Amino acid sequence: MASFDPNRFVLEHDQDTPKEILRAAYQAFGELTLSFSGAEDVVLIDLALKVAPKEDVHVFALDTGRLHPETYAFIERVRAHYDIAIDVRFPDSEAVQALVRDKGLFSFFHDGHQECCGIRKVAPLRRRLAGLPMWVTGQRRDQSPGTRSSLQIAEHDHGFGSDASPLIKVNPLTHWSSEEAWTYIRMFDVPYNPLHERGFVSIGCEPCTRPTLPGQHEREGRWWWEDQEGKECGLHSTNLHAITPDAPG
Repeated sequence: MASFDPNRFVLEHDQDTPKEILRAAYQAFGELTLSFSGAEDVVLIDLALKVAPKEDVHVFALDTGRLHPETYAFIERVRAHYDIAIDVRFPDSEAVQALVRDKGLFSFFHDGHQECCGIRKVAPLRRRLAGLPMWVTGQRRDQSPGTRSSLQIAEHDHGFGSDASPLIKVNPLTHWSSEEAWTYIRMFDVPYNPLHERGFVSIGCEPCTRPTLPGQHEREGRWWWEDQEGKECGLHSTNLHAITPDAPG
């Protein structure tokens, strides 16, 4: 693959549909690696399989060990629905045991979620992304106006890539709203997590996610005991750095 310029990609494809963005990304890289956790991600799986052969679409999920039972069933439903392999990644068991031994099972209620997320999410993601040229995420600008308002459809991932091993992050749903994502889900019978029907909008680990009330932003259901600013777990650390340069990734 020739050197990929995300700025040029944005100029050429920013007004394209998510499907067209994915097709252009596939043409540039010859494969699509997608992270999978929520409803938007399944939209991307559905679209990716329409623009690329199944063998070139690689899907992975992070099992933190603290997911809702409904989420585990959801992963299996997606696997069966699309007849695809889902590469489920787990945190390092010794690191989890050390955290629980030293601080208990719910330390995040007292000292913030970053340490737990770092062990259960960020470290496994770093291992999965090592050496990859690109990955596709379901991020949208309207998911978190405080941290994702400057999101682009393609950008360098400085959190997990480096000058020696650059990593591109492609965000085909950047300009979509939640309503547009759900319109697609209903129109094409895309599987979704049944927790959405119980008021959960943004779904993460079981202890750290709760339903939102009418009028609340979707991120208010995540780490609900913390300040509303900067609600990122570190998977997209550049979003957090954009508003708080010294924040942990």
